[in-house]
Order: sequence, then C-alpha cells, then structure tokens
Amino acid sequence: MIKVGIIGATGYAGAELVRILSRHKEAEIVWYGSRSYIEKPYASVYKNMFQIVDASCMDDNMEELADKADVIFTATPQGFCASLVSEEILSKTKIIDLSADFRIKDVSTYEEWYKIEHKSPQFIKEAVYGLCEINREAVKKARLVANPGCYTTCSILTAYPLSKEGLIDMDTLIIDAKSGTSGAGRGAKTANLFCEVNENMKAYGVATHRHTPEIEEQLGYASGKKVVLNFTPHLVPMNRGILVTEYASLKKGVSAGEVASVYEHYYGKETFIRVLEEGACPETKWVEGSNYVDIGFQIDKRTGRIIMMGAIDNLVKGAAGQAVQNMNLLFGIEEKEGLDLVPMFP
Repeated sequence: MIKVGIIGATGYAGAELVRILSRHKEAEIVWYGSRSYIEKPYASVYKNMFQIVDASCMDDNMEELADKADVIFTATPQGFCASLVSEEILSKTKIIDLSADFRIKDVSTYEEWYKIEHKSPQFIKEAVYGLCEINREAVKKARLVANPGCYTTCSILTAYPLSKEGLIDMDTLIIDAKSGTSGAGRGAKTANLFCEVNENMKAYGVATHRHTPEIEEQLGYASGKKVVLNFTPHLVPMNRGILVTEYASLKKGVSAGEVASVYEHYYGKETFIRVLEEGACPETKWVEGSNYVDIGFQIDKRTGRIIMMGAIDNLVKGAAGQAVQNMNLLFGIEEKEGLDLVPMFP
C-alpha cells in the first residue's frame, strides 16, 4: 500500500483527496494534516466522513511526515510548500503540490503575479507540471509534481491540440471562464457569502488573474511561440464546476473535420477526456463529482473563428482527482485507480 500524507486535509481540495483516496485500492492515508484542527477528529470537521475516517487531524510538520509517507499532497496556500521542501525531504518521499509554487518556471513571473518571494527556486527546474494527458511520461519519473490549477487545467486541455497543431492564431486567443464558489477555498470571505453570491454573477481578477501566466506558459510550449492572451474568470452561484469558452481565429482553410480529427488524435484514447460531437456544448452538470473533462467546439464560418468549450469539476480534475491521477503515474499503478467516478446528476 502507498502510504499517503495530506497537508491541508480540511480545505475543500484536501477533503476531496480524502474522499477519493478512502476508496483507493492501493493507498492508505496515514496523516491528515490541518493547522486549524490539530487533534480534532477528522469526521467532526467533515461529517460526511463519519464512520469512514476515524483518525484525528495532525499538524503540518513536513519533515516528520516525510519519514512516514511515500507521497505527500500539499493542498495548501501559495508559498507553503516552497517554504518547507528540501533535498532531505525529497530524498525520502515524493511531493504532489496543489498550489502554484512550482507550476511556473520563471521565478520572477511567479513572484510578480503572486506577490510573494519564492523560497525554494532551486527545485523549480526539476518540478514536473502534472497535466497528466500531456506530461504523462515525465510525471512517472518525478520527485516533485506541480499539480495544475483548476482554471488552467480546463483552459489548457481545451485549446492544447489546436495550439500544438497550429490550427489557430495564438495571438487572437481569448478565454472566458466561469467557476463555482468552492474554487475560492473554504476560508471565510465576504465576497463568498451566500447573499453576495446567490442570484449573482460577476467577473473578477480581470486582466490580473494569477492563472494567466500559467496558461500562457503551457500553451506557449504547445504552440512553440510566446503566448499573450486575455483570461477573464467569473464567479457563478454553484458549488462546483468550471466552464471555459475560448475564442480564436482559425488558420485559413481549416475545416470542422480537421478540427475533430486533431482532437481525436490527441484525446481519442484518453480515459478522462470526452470530446463531444461538433456543436455539442459541455455542461458542468455532466462532469460534476468526476475526473472527466468534456470538450466541444463550434466553428463560426461568418467570422472565421472557432469557439472551443470545456467543462470540469474544479475539485476533482481541477485539483484532487488530477493529483491522485499523478500519484498513480508516480507509483506505476493503473492511472484511473480510485478515479472511476460517474458524474453526479441531478
């Protein structure tokens, strides 16, 4: 059995890790780390885990945990993992970091967008960006995996094949994204109160959202050129889900058949990516509670643009599910183990 430690086990992403791993045939959680609930029974924090998890929460001592766990998940705020990781720890265990600390290869870009100093830049080069469908082979050899962000997972996977094959003009790419409120985390914030969110929709982080450079960097690798794009997220009154709508000019003469063929080439054998028929629109409800990414597209012949659409559950494929997928790759077990989750409806 893979011995698993979770730091940040009482946040939404951490709780989703617990839910998924509690049914994983090859993993055992040995550490439920939570700075806010030390020594409190985990099931008293999340009562859905009553008679499922009988352990109590522990602290966030990564050095001690490294001696007990084969892999550590850090579902923590930006800066936490980078402040604690060391060569000694990485010599004992593997780390899958759900924060942005190791996603962006340029330290100055990270520090500019996240407004904090990076405490362990020496590990950035070796960290593998854990978007499994794209970096599968590199993940298998990693010690440190940077689990992608929720918006970035959906945005990148939706545009990646067409970016890689040069079918779209990257200078024209615009990404519009909608997210449920769990994406903001469990901490109390006025902007996330029921009366603030219910029956309301709002844009936020316009031209400044921190996932922008992550998307630009990864699509830059795909297209082989520097990418600068507009990314605008919106908060919608639902618990879970991300829907992205991406607009770009098609290269002249590209047909719907060619687009469909490219998506099939890249994703046809992928367990967790479902490419819909042309004109079918993904919906967050059809992926809720699952590790699936639903992708669709429509070509607007009048404008010569393509509209690409993607939907994920932000807490599963956008966080915990993808992290478990990365763990499965790291330890050479079936990639979908623990992730065979049928979407919930209604």
